[in-house]
Amino acid sequence: MINTIIFDLGAVLIDWNPHYLYRNLFEDEKQMLSFLTNIATSDWNEEQDAGRSLAEGTELLVKRFPEHEANIRAFYGRWQEMLGGAFENTVAILKQLKESGKYKIYALTNWSAETFPIALERYEFLSWFDGIVVSGTEKMRKPNPEFYELLLTRYNVKAQEALFIDDNLRNVLAAEKVGIQSIHYKSSGQLKFELEQRNIL
Repeated sequence: MINTIIFDLGAVLIDWNPHYLYRNLFEDEKQMLSFLTNIATSDWNEEQDAGRSLAEGTELLVKRFPEHEANIRAFYGRWQEMLGGAFENTVAILKQLKESGKYKIYALTNWSAETFPIALERYEFLSWFDGIVVSGTEKMRKPNPEFYELLLTRYNVKAQEALFIDDNLRNVLAAEKVGIQSIHYKSSGQLKFELEQRNIL
């Protein structure tokens, strides 16, 4: 019996995308994609999500790619410009689950501890969660199994009674390895259908 729902935040409930910023900084789309694929990479950003300071991460990258210094510094200097709105249809699902009173609702997110307060101020629905575990604060991140287990332990959740929702298949598979049923999020419609199929909605 599922009594706990665990949400990822970015790309599930919150529209965060570096393209929003860098389309204003690059005239050429291919150059922008090359920069984000080869320089300010997802792997580099995830080190900040795992607890490395934004300043340290920035300086390391500037040292490696001094010719791209301005664009590297913009990543966190203008980070708020990467934030879009909420995915309202998914927020509506979250609201329905919360208001049902049947489930504890948590978030497990890979997010820098330094930028997460900006999201807390911007997205009111983050206050609906019974708890949020932020990778940058804990200095560990998905798909590390200890990160999932931290949430389970902290909030006294049994893995077999939880359902995890994430857009990243890597993170979904990691959750399943620690015994948490999971949904690989692709759209709000698909999520709604899968929750209905499980008699959760």
